[in-house]
Amino acid sequence: MKRIAFKMQLKPGCLAEYQKRHDAIWPSLATLIQKSGISDYDIFCDETTGTLFGVQYCSGTSSQSLGDNELVQEWWAYMSDIMETNSDFSPQTTPLTRVFHLD
Repeated sequence: MKRIAFKMQLKPGCLAEYQKRHDAIWPSLATLIQKSGISDYDIFCDETTGTLFGVQYCSGTSSQSLGDNELVQEWWAYMSDIMETNSDFSPQTTPLTRVFHLD
């Protein structure tokens, strides 16, 4: 399993709504993510900048690789009003490089 990390950007003032939507994540989307080999998935927020940091373990592809799935596309559209997105509504993501690890 590999661990990947990435960042995304919330629009100003949207943290509470982002949290609310993720607290009620669609069960079918959660199942899809898990069945795709993604586990131990966390998203953290730097509340001063609205920058989101995602960290996940992947036995296959990352969640950013699920964009061909219609359900994922619907989620992206649902989230597009509160996040910085690309023209296809996928979140603008930047991969992060691990520079330190301690077990």
